[in-house]
Amino acid sequence: MKAEHKVKEVGRRQFLRALGLGTAAATTTAPLVGAACADPESRDERRRASYQPNSLLVQKFYAVNRYPTGK
Repeated sequence: MKAEHKVKEVGRRQFLRALGLGTAAATTTAPLVGAACADPESRDERRRASYQPNSLLVQKFYAVNRYPTGK
């Protein structure tokens, strides 16, 4: 005699219920992981100007978006 494996059939409602419980469990444990923090900047890095209008990147941005050059 061969051993037959019985497959437990899961209905649509049971599947969705289990999926909902798994999602609820994942969302409740996510805050336990910890908050992401940005790299701390020094005082000099915070005070320096980050926008440089003469950079190639900014010039290309204005050229692509067809802004007047102001000349």
